[in-house]
Amino acid sequence: MNQLRPVLSERHVNMMSFSQCIGIGLFLQSGRTIYLAGPGLATVAYFLTGTVMWSSAACLGEMTALLPVKGPIFEFPRRFLDESLGYAAGWMTWFSWIVLIAAELVAITHIFQFRYPPEQLAIDGYPDATLQWMPHVSPTVLVLAFLILLLLINLLPVRHFGQLEYIFGIIKMTFIILMIVLNTVLHAQQRVNRGGPFWTYNSPYSAGSQNITLPNGHVTTGFAGKLGGMWEAMMTCLFGMIGFETVAITAAENKDLRSEETIKLGTRKISLRIITLYCLATFTVGLNVPYTYPLIVDTRVISFGYGQNSAFVNSVVLNHLRVWPYFINDFIIFSATTAGANGIYNASRTLHALASIRDAWPDWAPIQSLRRRLERTTYGVPHGAIIVSWLFGFLGFLASNPNSQEILGRMVRCVVVSMLIVYAVVAASFLEFYKCIKVAADGDDESIDDLDDPEVRKLYDRNNRQYPYKSHGQWLRAFYALTGCSLFIFFNGWRTFVPPMSVPDFIGCYIPILLFAVIIIAYQFKLNGWNPLNWRRRTSRELQNPRPQAAVSIPRRGHFALKDPDNLFTMENVRRFFKWVWVWLK
Repeated sequence: MNQLRPVLSERHVNMMSFSQCIGIGLFLQSGRTIYLAGPGLATVAYFLTGTVMWSSAACLGEMTALLPVKGPIFEFPRRFLDESLGYAAGWMTWFSWIVLIAAELVAITHIFQFRYPPEQLAIDGYPDATLQWMPHVSPTVLVLAFLILLLLINLLPVRHFGQLEYIFGIIKMTFIILMIVLNTVLHAQQRVNRGGPFWTYNSPYSAGSQNITLPNGHVTTGFAGKLGGMWEAMMTCLFGMIGFETVAITAAENKDLRSEETIKLGTRKISLRIITLYCLATFTVGLNVPYTYPLIVDTRVISFGYGQNSAFVNSVVLNHLRVWPYFINDFIIFSATTAGANGIYNASRTLHALASIRDAWPDWAPIQSLRRRLERTTYGVPHGAIIVSWLFGFLGFLASNPNSQEILGRMVRCVVVSMLIVYAVVAASFLEFYKCIKVAADGDDESIDDLDDPEVRKLYDRNNRQYPYKSHGQWLRAFYALTGCSLFIFFNGWRTFVPPMSVPDFIGCYIPILLFAVIIIAYQFKLNGWNPLNWRRRTSRELQNPRPQAAVSIPRRGHFALKDPDNLFTMENVRRFFKWVWVWLK
């Protein structure tokens, strides 16, 4: 049997997406973001990058809500842009997830090496002379142990996996809210008097960084320095937002697709939750940690720190809280582990979807045999795709390298740029999709069956009340996402060009572009032959397979509609209000 089973409910999907985003990005990179942009502008950086990610996710969400296909992240580019472009997007997505799995494992080994510099503790006036999590544990042992754990989690039946992720997501959300409240209270209490309210925004500090230090030690000041710092801060923010697309990836296993409008609500919930919580967490921790604090200062082009470099750990140390540094460090290990489990899920479902398309693979008998094995499922779980994706987690053994901090940073940048390429392709696909459904709604698409039937044309009409997912101005948002992602892609490694040029960092920043181009060219060879003059764009613009979905809920889920507008305080109106609140909270 080769089919995935639709067993996940809306609440599972919501928290799986949330849990995927909350890995190590926010906890280990927010300090670097504050250093690069300053505490005030770091919050703005998270907001801006969040809007780009939300715009791309909304593109994918609308297409998937109307046409719930398997592997939507590459199927829509394949249909509306070009077959080779779609397949390349699929492989880039899978590549990103398998590298992310290894990155989370390397990060776990870093967090186990938690050790706060004693000299910094003395400067901060911390009551203890040492702050060290535990004696040294071999990175090789840690990677192997956590790899086994991640595999066991993913081999669970899908419903049990979804239930686990729901619990993990609730724990993560509660922890972030706790961090927001804790840092607000610490700032209000001023346990250690450092200059009154908003002291990190006042002289000698600032709400925005005043310069950026280049790899060669040169300090760029003025507008150029502020712009450079802000740009690097936004590039740093992006890793913590990889995962919005999980909502669409789960479509084939989602049992509430129509009745609960999961794609629409899930996409909006994950976007609002991540952007809101990230901005509030960064803002509040920035009230307690100045951008010049030594443990968040990082002038390297690409790197990823340890637990002691987390702004949330720095905040409680600066406020002389015992126990909390260990608690936060332990939670980051939990967060990285659950994000790694989600990474295997996303990688395996992407690989399983690719395995269902014969043309996506070379026409060699051994490769096709492997493809058929990857397509198989047992009780709805694609064990073959899970194990193959999991095997790449052994890249986590790079943690034993003395330069693992730089290696992790390059892996993370590789993941970010690869997914930015995919997000840009998805946004471009939506622009073509938008044109196609408009033609179909107007009755001008001759390929649509029963073209003259008004009920058929209504399925493609974005103004139809039962259209499954419509965002106002989505065409402009798609253009915004395409532009934003493209700028991030091409200028992500601008500091690598500063002499002396760092070749490893340059490769980490730009190898995904080369890989994407190579995959596209390989598919052109496969589909159109070796002569570039014969290469052609292949698009099906298919709008009928599967049949377009229409929302069936009345009133639409997520919309607040009073039963009796003339008498507000009736039991039915109160019931509807709390039902509306619950829809957005769960």
